[in-house]
Amino acid sequence: MTDLNKTTIQTVLIIGVALAALVGSLGGAAVTLVLVGSPGLQSLVGGVGDDLSDQEVESRIVELIEEESATIAVVERITPAVVSIVVKKERGDVYADTGAVFMSPFYYAEPLDEAGAAELVEVSSGTGFFVTSDGYILTNRHVVDEEGVTFFVVTNDGEELVAELVDIDPFQDIAILRVEGEGFPVVTLGDSSGIRIGQTVIAIGNTLSEFRNTVTKGVISGINRRVTAGDSYNTEVIEEAIQTDAAINPGNSGGPLINLLGEVIGINTAVSYEGESVGFAIPINEATRAIEDVQAFGRIIRPWLGVRYVLVEPDATTDQNIEYEVGAMIVSGSQPGEVGVFSGSPADLAGLIEQDVIIAVDGVNLSEDQALAELISAYHPGDIVTLSVLRDGVLMDILLTLAEYGEE
Repeated sequence: MTDLNKTTIQTVLIIGVALAALVGSLGGAAVTLVLVGSPGLQSLVGGVGDDLSDQEVESRIVELIEEESATIAVVERITPAVVSIVVKKERGDVYADTGAVFMSPFYYAEPLDEAGAAELVEVSSGTGFFVTSDGYILTNRHVVDEEGVTFFVVTNDGEELVAELVDIDPFQDIAILRVEGEGFPVVTLGDSSGIRIGQTVIAIGNTLSEFRNTVTKGVISGINRRVTAGDSYNTEVIEEAIQTDAAINPGNSGGPLINLLGEVIGINTAVSYEGESVGFAIPINEATRAIEDVQAFGRIIRPWLGVRYVLVEPDATTDQNIEYEVGAMIVSGSQPGEVGVFSGSPADLAGLIEQDVIIAVDGVNLSEDQALAELISAYHPGDIVTLSVLRDGVLMDILLTLAEYGEE
């Protein structure tokens, strides 16, 4: 037996408790065969060309075991709080919505009687998770953004509960449901501002709307992504998205993205069909205040500035003496009625006009990683802010009072 094998056996014996949790009734000899006898040992504990010492091999084996133990512990702790969200509609309404299909000569459907038309049938589904013990559930807006439907929540133990849509976020792909009851298991919300590329993450969701609480694992592949997601009918722009290679499949929308501490750091939202293992999640910090709002006020409250803008870089011809990274230029949209400054909005009342370039809010400069919308979202309706604005190359400060979005 080589010194490496002896060292590995000693390692296995030293951390026997951790191994016992992972391999159950397997004996020490069998474990040694798995860890040492496998040709893949070096690929597990080292990279190509690595010349590892016995101590380094031992250390990396311990790291692998600790990570696997942490993963299992996190999944076991979080899974009870993850639910499937089922959207149902009366069968008669489904027939009406898809009437063109039934005109096909290749399809025949018996006419529905009154009882049959009132039967509820599933039309879509997604994932959510309990954020309070009294029944508040966080999910994606696109999972529940449909009228004339009834929402059901299927818990981890298979119980089906009727859910009420509390509110949807007007700016983010976030929605909050509630079911009646107390004592529901809840997740722990983390802080998404501290996430790092390469960090291990776990996704849990109702994969393909069929396999409840499917678990996938990967790493954070990118942060602060700007993603346009949707189909030919609806599109959604996700700002500051987390990119991950943990598999996010149809039906996973609204499920938690979790770190190895067992904290939810994101809401799984979209997957790219143009590349493999490219999924996106909304940072959980975007949802934290929404949860606090519905608990305190019964609705999601968002501050509103009232402008349409595009990000621009400094203009060398007009901004020679003004230093900034990016600005938000107020512009109208391409469609009729898509104005740059909304009538009666805080921006309108403060005198902002199209072609103004906002470069800072209360002295904090805009940047590629910190857009205007993100800076404004940190405030509350009624707050007074100072905007640093460039107009025809002249810098000025404009004070305005933020309003609540949707407020008349």
